[in-house]
Amino acid sequence: MVSSNLKKGLFVILVGVIIWFLAVPAGLKPQAWQLFSIFVATILGFILQPLPIGSIAFIAVTFSALSGVLKPAEALSGFSNITIWLIVSAFLFAKGFIKTGLGRRIAYMIIKAIGDSTLKLGYAIVISDLIMAPAMPSSAARAGGVLFPVVRSLNSALGSEPGPTARKVGAYLLQTEYHGNAITCAMFMTAMAGNPLIALLAAKTLNIEITWGQWALAAIVPGLISLLVVPYFIYKFDPPELTELPESKEMARRELAKMGALTSAEKIIAAVFCGALLLWSTSQFTKIDATVVAMLGVSVMIITNVLEWKDILEEKGAWDTMIWMGSLVALADYLSKLGFIPWFAKVVGASIVGIPWLPAFGILLLVYVYAHYAFASLTAHITAMYAAFIAVAAAAGAPPYLVALALAFMSNLCMSLTHYGGAPAPIFFGAGYVDQGTWWKVGFMVSVVNLIIWVGLGSIWWRVLGLW
Repeated sequence: MVSSNLKKGLFVILVGVIIWFLAVPAGLKPQAWQLFSIFVATILGFILQPLPIGSIAFIAVTFSALSGVLKPAEALSGFSNITIWLIVSAFLFAKGFIKTGLGRRIAYMIIKAIGDSTLKLGYAIVISDLIMAPAMPSSAARAGGVLFPVVRSLNSALGSEPGPTARKVGAYLLQTEYHGNAITCAMFMTAMAGNPLIALLAAKTLNIEITWGQWALAAIVPGLISLLVVPYFIYKFDPPELTELPESKEMARRELAKMGALTSAEKIIAAVFCGALLLWSTSQFTKIDATVVAMLGVSVMIITNVLEWKDILEEKGAWDTMIWMGSLVALADYLSKLGFIPWFAKVVGASIVGIPWLPAFGILLLVYVYAHYAFASLTAHITAMYAAFIAVAAAAGAPPYLVALALAFMSNLCMSLTHYGGAPAPIFFGAGYVDQGTWWKVGFMVSVVNLIIWVGLGSIWWRVLGLW
């Protein structure tokens, strides 16, 4: 085992060294190319895992500062990212739900209502996400803060924990909600923080206006089809061990009877949860950041002694995720700031000059979507590439609204690809139910399904609406 990990580690280093010493492409600073080599080696390390991913990320950030590619403050800048702290707070929200038993109670109530099959539970969870999506522009708050604790408790109630029992139902439910969340992010302009930026960039770059209503109307048909198809696709592609749960409703009734009335701790968690939900859904009026709301909720749990400090220290998943996600965010952020991502976009644009608009648009769309393997943030991906790619596609003759809408929706749906592709990703992956290989395999297949639905069927719908 040690020998195998050593070989993997040496291979990761070799790839990074080779890229580092290759000739720097024209138009790119040596510093940007060197950071790219570190980033590629880090992602490869995440895939092969000669060491835990937190260790790999820590080493990568250390080397980026030691080598002088980044200044120490730049290398560590990811840990000040507000999304990282939203993720940590989401883990602690889940801790409160589980410790007090409120999560179990909610889980049993859901099971009692519709819990006679695993597939139905999957649909119930993504429908819950859809209901909240228009009013909650934080995918991490919606999926991580609200639904993750419920799903995690459902898993425990059904006897599915990380390890040998993970595939009973837990792996399916977690993957279904994660991919369902990517779909709901795409369905409303206010469902993900980067979506308003897309509308702004489309207006500035192509001189077209995408209103909230246009966005929702254009997304409603492909979005509902996708929400219908994707949970079933995952159910068939990576099936749970338990499909029918004939005794689950009666089990839920018995367990709810045993739990009795709500305890004071459960009431506090419920009040914190409702308060956070209210503040998240009204953030456009209150101007209170979603991360601050989450941290406020955790603070109330600490003050009321629902969570003790030792509970927070013992939440290893939160701190492990903070290390690797914070490291990756810093590396990805500076790839853009140092000019690598804009250079990459220009190279792609230059390579399709003279190609008819339809194949040119198809190439750009695929490159745009799968470039997300290099991003740990949807907003960063949009900021770095959206304007450049829609400009190139439109210049090739593609209809502006078709280009703007297709890339807008795929800017959200590409989150499915990796376990770091969006804010909720490390929360769901960090639960330990799905190995990285399976996560990436399912994520890639779901991305193909979404491309067919959203760009294939969706473009027909947009044509019916007269948008292109």
